[in-house]
Amino acid sequence: MKSLRKMKGLSLMGFIIIMAVGGFFAYLGMRIGPAYLEYYNVVKAMKAVAAEPAAVNWSSNDVWNSLDKRMYISYVDSKNVGRKNFEIKKRGLVMTIRVHYERRDTLMYNLDYVASFDNTVEVSGRMAGQ
Repeated sequence: MKSLRKMKGLSLMGFIIIMAVGGFFAYLGMRIGPAYLEYYNVVKAMKAVAAEPAAVNWSSNDVWNSLDKRMYISYVDSKNVGRKNFEIKKRGLVMTIRVHYERRDTLMYNLDYVASFDNTVEVSGRMAGQ
């Protein structure tokens, strides 16, 4: 039977396995993280437009231009999220802005990942002259 003194701690093989698993998850985070950061910036731009007091009076083009400027400032890549991914509908005093897109990127070699994002923001307020 081995003494307790020799059984303490982590063996070299155990340390290497833990580092390999930790490194793998760190790599996944570095590859997938930017997609979620981009989505966060898109949602932040949508909420900023919704917070504008006069946004409900804007046309679809005005809403898109405001979104585009805010996303440009936040470094959102227009190849991933563009006008075709937004749906702007106006019904009376309520306007809805919806974004739906997928981001496909390489994880390693021929292994890819697909991240699907969907969010809707309502813009409500008073129409001009009310």
